[in-house]
Amino acid sequence: MQSDLPKVCHEVGGRPMVCAVVDACLDSGCDRVVVVVGYKQELVREALEGYGDRVEFAVQEEQLGTGHAVMSAKDAFTDVDDDTDVFVLCGDGPLIRSATLRTMLDLQRNSEASATLATSTIEDPGGYGRIVRDSSGAFVRIIEQKNASEDELTIREVNPSYYCVKNGALFGALDKVGRNELTGEYYVTDVFELLLGSGARVEVIDAVPPEDILSINTLEHLAEVDAIYRARTVSTTSEDRDE
Repeated sequence: MQSDLPKVCHEVGGRPMVCAVVDACLDSGCDRVVVVVGYKQELVREALEGYGDRVEFAVQEEQLGTGHAVMSAKDAFTDVDDDTDVFVLCGDGPLIRSATLRTMLDLQRNSEASATLATSTIEDPGGYGRIVRDSSGAFVRIIEQKNASEDELTIREVNPSYYCVKNGALFGALDKVGRNELTGEYYVTDVFELLLGSGARVEVIDAVPPEDILSINTLEHLAEVDAIYRARTVSTTSEDRDE
């Protein structure tokens, strides 16, 4: 990104991109938003100060993977009922839609699942974890690209990191996640295979439009996402005005 600024603080639509993720959570009906911070956390806190007490923070002291990041927020959920639904999302996905989150939550509750993940099927899956299914089409696991076999790398259904998990199931499974032998990291994606292995219900829905998961790794990517976000905002504003 040619900058020391945390990625989530780069602007999309004239605001730090993490604001769009927080907005989607609040618009979907979330009671609380807990943001995990680490590197240059003071800048992330400053970016979100306008939300006041609607946003809480948890500190990840070391960067040991996505599973470790979520575990860093465990203390914020110790007093939360085990059956409470918790979204786990990335702060650098500003094209996320509250409608997608509501779709996930509806499926989670209607199916009485312990976890629900939304996937996307894209032409170029490079860089994303792949959704592995069995011969009947049932979900088996998420495999990270760096750990995938040649056959798994051909899968075009990917994991954009949209998760909804029961509070107790989430942190119970995370307690059992071990370090990946190849990377030394703790993967939050291991949670779903562990839940399946315990007999819990895990739902998977291909509900994320390919446009919504565009990666932001360069200034060119940032400009592309910014243009899409602004066009979408203008369209939404026009629709509201027409109503």
